[in-house]
Amino acid sequence: MRLISLLQPKKLSVGAGALDLFADDFLAAGYKSLVVLTAPPIVPLISATLDKLRQQGVKIMLIDSIQREPTVTDLENILALAEKANADSVVGIGGGSVLDLAKLVAAKINNPQPISGMFGTGFVKSRNAYLACIPTTSGTGSEVSPNAILLDESDSMKKGIVSPFLVPDAAYVDPTLTLGLPPKFTAETGLDALCHCVEAYTNKFAHPVIDMYVLEGIRLISRNLLTAVKDGKNLEARTSLSLGSLYGGLGLGPVNTSAVHALSYPLGGEFHIAHGLANAILLPEVFAFNMDSNVKKHADIALAMGVENAGSDLDIAKKGVEALRQLVRDCGIPAKLSDLGVDPAMLDKLAENALTVQRLLKNNPKEVRLEDAKAIYKKLF
Repeated sequence: MRLISLLQPKKLSVGAGALDLFADDFLAAGYKSLVVLTAPPIVPLISATLDKLRQQGVKIMLIDSIQREPTVTDLENILALAEKANADSVVGIGGGSVLDLAKLVAAKINNPQPISGMFGTGFVKSRNAYLACIPTTSGTGSEVSPNAILLDESDSMKKGIVSPFLVPDAAYVDPTLTLGLPPKFTAETGLDALCHCVEAYTNKFAHPVIDMYVLEGIRLISRNLLTAVKDGKNLEARTSLSLGSLYGGLGLGPVNTSAVHALSYPLGGEFHIAHGLANAILLPEVFAFNMDSNVKKHADIALAMGVENAGSDLDIAKKGVEALRQLVRDCGIPAKLSDLGVDPAMLDKLAENALTVQRLLKNNPKEVRLEDAKAIYKKLF
């Protein structure tokens, strides 16, 4: 068995009321200056919690301007505010963009290391501030992962930063915080979480410990996502998605993602297509491309999604491709990249840029050559 190490928050709280528990834990820890990163729709959900902290003497800097996937400039601007406030703690309350920024801000407070020196795996040298993450979407699993993604404007490429120092001190997963998420974002973030689980299970570096989590994540997400898209107040479906997203996040450190994410990065960098949306469009085609690398595992995924257990593993796996395509369609995801304004003339550049993301492509169960990347993109025009 391959040796792996799971790096997780020291405290992981899951269930209704987790937000209240964060406030109690924070006060007990004695931190005094807190930077809260969030997005405008979340502020009403957390105002009572922040008031409770203020009443106990905690100085709070609320930054609620995060409405897009983060860039290097965004990080620099927020970091300047955090350092001016002499912050000793950071909490991210929001979707993956918010959580990733919170992780990076916490790692950069009183850390002179340049951001450009952090890209890649294992290059962050320290973190001095307390860090908590509270997701309000069921998508990235960032609350339990050592990963963060930034758009580097210098070359219009999304880049990953992976480090044990980005694992939060505590994560609080409260499904009730996801009840107000609009259908579009429910679909995109849910399919992103499904990608994490599928890619971890089929990964070249897959591991039995992670397989246990992500296969259950596939089952929970695939069988509850459409319900949550159609009825956002369905707490049972929302809870299943929160768990599925969490399980996918647990696989991001020791196993990570592969070709779906690698091919999605240029779409985000060049055309500013949301991360979850790009992954959702790519997932069925990459699944089909990878299928012959391990037919049994791809059949396992199909069965977890509810495909009938009839025929050979290859028959079942092929039905899994169609089940993924149907789920993506039913969730309202556009079928073609051209529907999102992607110019077919950019196909070569997209493929070339995707091939630079070897950090993820090395994980793919099947080699992705330049012509393969072009072929996958071409099917989506």
